[in-house]
Amino acid sequence: MVAASARLWKTSPLTYIALVIGVLASIYPFYYMFVIATRSLDVINSVPPPFTPGGSFGDNFQRVLDNPAANFLKGIVNSIIVSTVVTVSVVLTGTLAGFAFAKLRFRGRNGLLLAIVITMMVPTQLGLIPLWGMMQDLGWYDTLYAVTIPFLASAFGVFMMRQYATSAISDELIEAARVDGCSTFRVYWNVVLPALRPAAAVLGLLTFMDTWNQFLWPYAALTNDNPTLQVSLAFLSYAYYTDYSQVFAATAVGTVPLLLVFIFFGRQIIGGIMEGAVKS
Repeated sequence: MVAASARLWKTSPLTYIALVIGVLASIYPFYYMFVIATRSLDVINSVPPPFTPGGSFGDNFQRVLDNPAANFLKGIVNSIIVSTVVTVSVVLTGTLAGFAFAKLRFRGRNGLLLAIVITMMVPTQLGLIPLWGMMQDLGWYDTLYAVTIPFLASAFGVFMMRQYATSAISDELIEAARVDGCSTFRVYWNVVLPALRPAAAVLGLLTFMDTWNQFLWPYAALTNDNPTLQVSLAFLSYAYYTDYSQVFAATAVGTVPLLLVFIFFGRQIIGGIMEGAVKS
């Protein structure tokens, strides 16, 4: 039995080869982005193209900052604001609603949850024109309200937190907190939220990345006077030719906040998992 288990978990050389190929295939686009961001335009257009970094990143990025059509610095600041606000709101509303659907008993609970799940089946593009008209009526066109308020809650976040809360939080723990005199909100804040920490970190990471990378709706609701990062990158290509040295330099800088957020949430995920393992 032990020998069979050992053979099951034994890693063959082919596994390592496949993993190395997968890692290289995942890293190469980021490496090549950095290569192009550090090269001048004439070198980029040469044949064969460059495969090693150069020394032109500073000049390329300065041209991005000097490009009035891109408004890059405002775009990256707006993206940080929008992504942070949406992420915090989605995590809070998702954990609150997930806790309610998983552990509270109220009339119509299953029907409401079904309605929330059904909304996940509707493509976002179908609501683009009505939502754009609503933003015009409210006077929110070309403001950050247009790309923030419609996304403050997420059906996926509610469903994900509900599923995790069902298995991660026991009814006995909730009852013990109520016996100690905790209100419903205090049960959520002091008992439920810490238990949902690993799943909340995953939801926060996914939400931040999704909001940061959104293009279609911000492109429809904002102009280059008040852009997000993706809209700003789009306006870098508004010409008879595309200066890829500018585009890739701006993209490289725009990737840095995502890496920092990934590192932060990764630590929260691992810390939450380890804390749960110790408690169990």
